[in-house]
Amino acid sequence: MKSNLFLFLACLFGIAINAFSQDKSSAKFGNVRPEDFKTSIYSIDSNAAAIIIADVGSSEFIGNSKGNFSLLFKNYRRAHILNKTGYDISEVVIELYNDGTIEEELDGLKAVTYNLENGKVVATKLDTKTSVFADRENKYWTVKKFTFPNVREGSIIEYEYKVKSDFIHNLRPWNFQGSYPRLWSEYNVAMPEFFNYVTLTQGYQAPFIKTQKNRREHYIVNDTRGTGSTDRASFTAGLTDYRWVMKDVPMIREEKFTSTISNHISRIEFQLAAYREPFAPKTVMSTWENVAMELLEDENFGLPLRKDNGWLSDIVNQVTKKSDNDLQKARNIYHWVRDNVTCTQHSAKYLSQPLKNILKNKNGNVAEVNLLLTAMLIKADLQADPVILSTREHGYTHSFYPLLDRFNYVISRLKIGESEYFLDASETHLPFGKLDYECYNGHARVINKEATPVELNADLLKESSVASIFIINDDKGNSIGSYQKSPGFYESIGLRNFLQKNGRDELEKSIKKNFGSDVSLTKLRVDSLEKLEAQLSIGYDFQLESERPDVLYLNPMFGEGYKENPYKSVQRFYPIEMPFKIDEIFTLQIEVPKGYVVEEMPKSLVVKANEAGDAAFEYRLSQTGSTIVLRSRLSFQRTWFSPEEYEILREFYSIVVKKHNEQIVFKKKN
Repeated sequence: MKSNLFLFLACLFGIAINAFSQDKSSAKFGNVRPEDFKTSIYSIDSNAAAIIIADVGSSEFIGNSKGNFSLLFKNYRRAHILNKTGYDISEVVIELYNDGTIEEELDGLKAVTYNLENGKVVATKLDTKTSVFADRENKYWTVKKFTFPNVREGSIIEYEYKVKSDFIHNLRPWNFQGSYPRLWSEYNVAMPEFFNYVTLTQGYQAPFIKTQKNRREHYIVNDTRGTGSTDRASFTAGLTDYRWVMKDVPMIREEKFTSTISNHISRIEFQLAAYREPFAPKTVMSTWENVAMELLEDENFGLPLRKDNGWLSDIVNQVTKKSDNDLQKARNIYHWVRDNVTCTQHSAKYLSQPLKNILKNKNGNVAEVNLLLTAMLIKADLQADPVILSTREHGYTHSFYPLLDRFNYVISRLKIGESEYFLDASETHLPFGKLDYECYNGHARVINKEATPVELNADLLKESSVASIFIINDDKGNSIGSYQKSPGFYESIGLRNFLQKNGRDELEKSIKKNFGSDVSLTKLRVDSLEKLEAQLSIGYDFQLESERPDVLYLNPMFGEGYKENPYKSVQRFYPIEMPFKIDEIFTLQIEVPKGYVVEEMPKSLVVKANEAGDAAFEYRLSQTGSTIVLRSRLSFQRTWFSPEEYEILREFYSIVVKKHNEQIVFKKKN
């Protein structure tokens, strides 16, 4: 009985110890042992070039000597470099914010590289006085950079540092995920009750630990800025300790059909919303209506649009003098700005020069180009407003929270009667009323008194293309044919850009390369190349060149099919985000080559990715007499698919690729 009880208690005690050990990381600065180097392959990712053993951060609020509070951020990280591909993890960047007068302070930086030599751990310390460099990224941000010394394959590196900040709005965010797997990622925030922050989370990894505990904390705030004695405030307030931990977090890499990987990293960030007692209660986070009014009054955004702008009269009158109606006026103004003002930077939301200079110099960033466009439309007595948005590459915005740093692009909205047009004159190949698919990234805002919300979703776009090939035998027994294609809108833009940059000869080389067999081209034609409003068309005649072997293999897709599956990873932990819906149709009519018979032919197939037919593939191949007819159609009826649907899409594309690469086998007649 006693032995059983002892065994039970021992097991219980062992479980308790194990649970406790799982509650926190065992990594501590300087405590690196020879056995820590033994693992060369980690089960979380056997192909990883480096592993982050522990990444632990904390933020707390401390009273300062300026009559206010400062933020104290601490970060500790340990990583194991497994091969040379992982050396970049030894390059560290620490961002420091400044407002032009004061800057966040980096303190207590320690960084050490550990190597195992003759069974002993040898430490190489970073010389923080000579090996840490500062770069000014922009007006508000400086970065401190360093590289760990003496890094080799198998090295363990670790660092720790503190950042003291007087900017209460800059409560540091935390990335639980990144380009290397993390065994332990933890963030702790001690949040006093007199600051109210909105917490924004993202990502698809479930937390291993998520706790909050309330307690009381005593605060002392001094004010030594005056010439007299020091003022001191001492008080006790409620505080909540927040703790977030993620364990065994896989690396995240950008894959096909991703807006930007930054949208999907498991992450937490904070936005200051309000001050509470003992401060004078004050709301910090504004409403969209207030933010819009502030932008309209901003001399670097909306204010120049409301000025008299008499200097615009001459050019607007000249551009619109042959206009019969408001729509024609708008078209003429848009075309003039697009064709005469060059965009020098495609990520900006403020003016860096007066509108008059933009007109004079005929160049500016995307905000400047489209604010000039808006000003000219207004000058022509048209109803136009600027719109701010975030491009797909820049990341998502929040419709509820007016966070301006999430936006990086400006376009113009025009209203004529009941019709609404979105205009972007910064892109030389965009016709009136069209936007690049990069702009279709969800929530955007019209900057007017109502701060009108706009949803520019990828599902609003559909890229339809039709291609056809017709092949017959001439009187000499050669296979000759014609090709005709009406590409989709964005494919047409790409083709126009390609021809402008490379010319027709390079286009012909590209066609021959993608055709899938030896071919000679004649009568290459591209219709409506200069007419951006019209649908582009491409065509050519060709002759197939063949040595006429006993067995002839022919891919009936002739380079129009999918050659590989865009979804290569076995798993995907974030959504599929296509830039537009697609509908791709290809047809072929071919006469059996003279002197041959069909030996083998791919079978027809119709498949849907799901019952709703959100993705569908049709492959119909038939022979009637000496004529073979093929119709291939691939369509997607929506652009967003959840991570749980990834395996379905991956298998769906596997079927498409397999079918598109099957061949017709012809055999010479006896």
